[in-house]
Amino acid sequence: VNQILLLLLILTVCAILYNKVHQVPSALKNETVDLESPEELEEEIPVVICAAAGRIGAAVAAISSIYSNTEANVLFYIVGLKTTIPHIRKWIENSKLKEIKFKVVEFNPMVLKGKIRQDASRPELLQPLNFVRFYLPLLIQKHEKVIYLDDDIIVQGDIQELYDTKLAAGHAAAFSDDCDLPSTHEMVRSVGMQNTYMGFLDYRKQAIRDLGISPSTCSFNPGVFVANMTEWKHQRITKQLEKWMQRNVEENLYSSTLGGGVATSPMLIVFHGKYSTINPMWHIRHLGWSPDTRYSEHFLQEAKLLHWNGRYKPWDYPSVHTDLWENWFIPDPSGKFKLTRPDS
Repeated sequence: VNQILLLLLILTVCAILYNKVHQVPSALKNETVDLESPEELEEEIPVVICAAAGRIGAAVAAISSIYSNTEANVLFYIVGLKTTIPHIRKWIENSKLKEIKFKVVEFNPMVLKGKIRQDASRPELLQPLNFVRFYLPLLIQKHEKVIYLDDDIIVQGDIQELYDTKLAAGHAAAFSDDCDLPSTHEMVRSVGMQNTYMGFLDYRKQAIRDLGISPSTCSFNPGVFVANMTEWKHQRITKQLEKWMQRNVEENLYSSTLGGGVATSPMLIVFHGKYSTINPMWHIRHLGWSPDTRYSEHFLQEAKLLHWNGRYKPWDYPSVHTDLWENWFIPDPSGKFKLTRPDS
């Protein structure tokens, strides 16, 4: 019996030693899986951009520039109206952008009923998709952090850098201050661009004066921002924006005759003193404000993001620095969208 027990003990020890020598440790197994499929661990970067009728080529160029300049795991949320969705989907699926990760989201303009004051001076500013940025939590469900971009931009840097923008505790978004980049000041003055609240709100109205915001306060541009969806929902940002939209319908507190039209002003009110800032080089703007004023080529090459905010868009004529924009433009496979050029 003792010999049998001794034999069993020897066999047990041999089995344990064999397993230790030949079995792959579980931690090493996990590392191997991670190395073979890094995308499973890579954080998804959601980028929201609108594709409006007559401007789909702008959204395509913006997406192309982002996708071409990053290795990050970007998911594009392309927002359109029911009539434009087939066009944008076909454009992407029949071009080199077919490799991107994207979701097409339909925006229902009925949510804006009774909230927009009609103004004929710049009707393009009243297009429903201009207000998509107000409703991000309704369109984006599963992400904590989101990048929103206007369509009239191109990205020259790695979008991961913009996504990594730090938002202070209690802040639902990060914007670019209109006073943050000394290099732009001379250009802004030369074309009469406003960069304070005075240029966006009607300080003759008591409701605006009651806000207690100095008219000389530096404004910000909501065409490029990083948002924290948890804070946005907690602070009921969308409801606050809708409140000021409705008050404008009743009291005409701001209009498209002022600097920022009707989408910027509610955001200036709601986010006053409660937002973080993004790196100034991640939002070089005013390129569409005048067809005559130009930045230096060196400055533009250093910029991470270029924004043609204003009337003069790079797919139209006249406009400035169109060569930088056209680097990322992908022709429309259907031939519907065409660039407007002097010789066209």
